[in-house]
Amino acid sequence: MVVAVLLYPLVAIGGLGVRQGASEISADLGRLKIAPLSQVSRVFAADGTTLITQFYEEYRIPVPIEAVSPHMQHAIVAAEDTRFFEHNGVDARGIARAFVANQRAGGVSQGASTITMQYVRMSLRDSADSPEEIFAATEQTPTRKLREMRLAIDLEKQLDKQEILERYLNAAYFGHRAYGIYAAAEVYFSKTPAELTVGESALLAGLVQAPSAYDPAGSDPTAAHDRRNYVIDRMVDSAFVTPADAYVAQTEPITLKLHEPSNDCVDVAPAVNHWGFFCDLFKTWWMSRPEYGRNAMERLDFLRRGGLTVVTTLDPKTQAAAFAQMTSREKIGSAFALGTVAVEPGTGNVRAMAVNRVYSLNQAGNGRHSDPRRAKFGVRGNYPATVNPLLGGGNLPGYQAGSTFKLFTMLAALERGMPLGTVINSPQRYQSKWKTEWNSPTRCNGLYWCPSNASASMSGAHTMWSGFGKSVNTFFVQLEERVGPEAAVRMAERLGLQWHTDIDRLQASPAKARTWGSFTLGVADTSPLEMAGAYATLVADGKYCAPLPVVSVTAPGGVTVNGDGKPLAPGPSCAQAIAPEVARGGLDAARCVTGYQAAAGKCNGGTAPAVYKLVGRPVAGKTGTTDDNRAIWFIGMTPSLTAAAFIADPDNPFHTVAADDRTKPKEAVAYLLRDALAGTPVLGFTPPPSWMAGKPTKPAKHTKPATRT
Repeated sequence: MVVAVLLYPLVAIGGLGVRQGASEISADLGRLKIAPLSQVSRVFAADGTTLITQFYEEYRIPVPIEAVSPHMQHAIVAAEDTRFFEHNGVDARGIARAFVANQRAGGVSQGASTITMQYVRMSLRDSADSPEEIFAATEQTPTRKLREMRLAIDLEKQLDKQEILERYLNAAYFGHRAYGIYAAAEVYFSKTPAELTVGESALLAGLVQAPSAYDPAGSDPTAAHDRRNYVIDRMVDSAFVTPADAYVAQTEPITLKLHEPSNDCVDVAPAVNHWGFFCDLFKTWWMSRPEYGRNAMERLDFLRRGGLTVVTTLDPKTQAAAFAQMTSREKIGSAFALGTVAVEPGTGNVRAMAVNRVYSLNQAGNGRHSDPRRAKFGVRGNYPATVNPLLGGGNLPGYQAGSTFKLFTMLAALERGMPLGTVINSPQRYQSKWKTEWNSPTRCNGLYWCPSNASASMSGAHTMWSGFGKSVNTFFVQLEERVGPEAAVRMAERLGLQWHTDIDRLQASPAKARTWGSFTLGVADTSPLEMAGAYATLVADGKYCAPLPVVSVTAPGGVTVNGDGKPLAPGPSCAQAIAPEVARGGLDAARCVTGYQAAAGKCNGGTAPAVYKLVGRPVAGKTGTTDDNRAIWFIGMTPSLTAAAFIADPDNPFHTVAADDRTKPKEAVAYLLRDALAGTPVLGFTPPPSWMAGKPTKPAKHTKPATRT
């Protein structure tokens, strides 16, 4: 009977070869040789070594067999296939032994699958393209077993034993989400596979058969202890260890050092939890990129299975400085969010994203909602814990940015040939040519929109230097009348602004933009990410670069391109949005704000005159305040770094910022720039051409933003 059992599979394999075409067998074998293992993708900071987080479906990091302890190699052979180095993929003696044992037990007490056959099964399962293929690879039928045998024999003709053992160790599941030996060594012992001892190797090898039944981290580790010692006995039988060494290993207690590997943005290490907001930007960016899949789910699947090495733009030094400034000025737990984004001019690389919030899904301890209508129904606020993209990059509309929008009107005027020295008499209140609602507090003389300056002291004649430096509303409303609101709106779009609400999209439409007079005072919603990118355009001589969170993406084997030959990391997306002289002119006026003083004209004051002294190097910028102080902004620019900060209540746009808090964005950005740039070369700005200080001349030539580099 045993002889018949031994002969039948081998004869059946031949029959299977007749029934199953040679091309199909060859295709199966090809799939085995290149069977894709789901692997961990690791996301690093800009230094390429500081881990931010990981993404995975199966926690697996393949390693070469040389990086695996010989004890582990011996243990897995002893536990799963003692004749591994002797058979040719199918162990006839093992089949006989299993048959006899199973007959005596009256059921299945032993299996006859070799390590090679097990690898075949795992590979067919992992390379399956449909649920039907997964079922065919794992169903308990003679046909499936015969297929495994045939493929195992053929595979051993093409791969040597060490290659098969390496693949098996990287594919096997060890429990606790640990796939492969690298993950198992890390998860259970917080060490590498090369460091595993005899006892640790035997413990891990014993898990492969039944990870849950032999779980050493369970409530009762007795089964794991017995299984470990059984494997050690098998190692002695195979002469892998001496009886003396086996005795020592078997008497050692099981000592675990469990490690929970991070997964996704919510698992960023607690010590640097604030990196979660940047991670969220990265993930949102990734899921929008067509080179990573046909849709968002395919792209996420690629990230979770592709074994990618992603180097991001996040600079730990700049991030630490940003977070320190945000949380030291507005405590974590405040309903008001104080946040900032720092961008590198000329590349769009996002160097920091920080806000006084905890990046977490657990909002059980959050405070009372600041909107009384929601608080009445017990709704909690999004503080201190939230995963909302408060700084940009997600689907939140953002915040009105106030006078920071005056930049777009000024650039539109400069582009049309109006010099910085253009003088406009700016009264305390000005009747514009645009109409407003009948109940608007800024209405006068019928239905005309009549904005006012923040202070009566601003009244008088102003140039662009003083008008921008002091943020004179009535100067910029008149300047906008001369260039047209639509020119300012299109300038904002060229510098990266998008419209996040239905109202803003309607107002920015061609039919409405020409009458959107209030645009210059910043009534549209935006984010620090967008504003940092827009203002960085000035420092980059008019080249707008879309904010970018990634430097490089490398697939296993050092591959940096996809199947179409396109780079996995697309690189900066930049366009010459405005002419260099226009950018330099806008930058010269922005120097007035910070106290640095313009190179080509007189400032006569600014709204943030202490910033230059605090930063200690050339700096320009702009303040912004919305109606009723619901949001306060400051954007600072140096040749190396641009940072945009705001303070507002994301839960309640009608929550007014207190008077004592209105300087926080200015101070936070100033000290952020000082600390982040400490030790770096002090660079200056390029002055505008001389014509910008004189009489109007022909408009500057504009290069269309479609030009990408």
